[in-house]
Amino acid sequence: MADKPTSGEILGVPYNFERPSFGRMLSSYWQPGKGMLVEKPFGVGYTLNLANWRSWIVVLVAGALLWQQEKGPSEPAESTKDEPVEVIVDDDGDD
Repeated sequence: MADKPTSGEILGVPYNFERPSFGRMLSSYWQPGKGMLVEKPFGVGYTLNLANWRSWIVVLVAGALLWQQEKGPSEPAESTKDEPVEVIVDDDGDD
């Protein structure tokens, strides 16, 4: 029985199931001169290259969105409370 490959590419998506070392983990997330996305050191797909300035923008936006979600209002505003709403239907048949 042949051994299955532990790294490669399926339909253009890279995979790597070799046991990661500390050095390989660090070098995977910091690759100067490469694009914003680089192959993951373990698993399937891509990850952010922290040596690229665009990756830091993505991290900051995600952090700001998470902070905004966690900070959200503790009580609903006056306009969002469950109150009856009056609906007026104008049916003059002029369609």
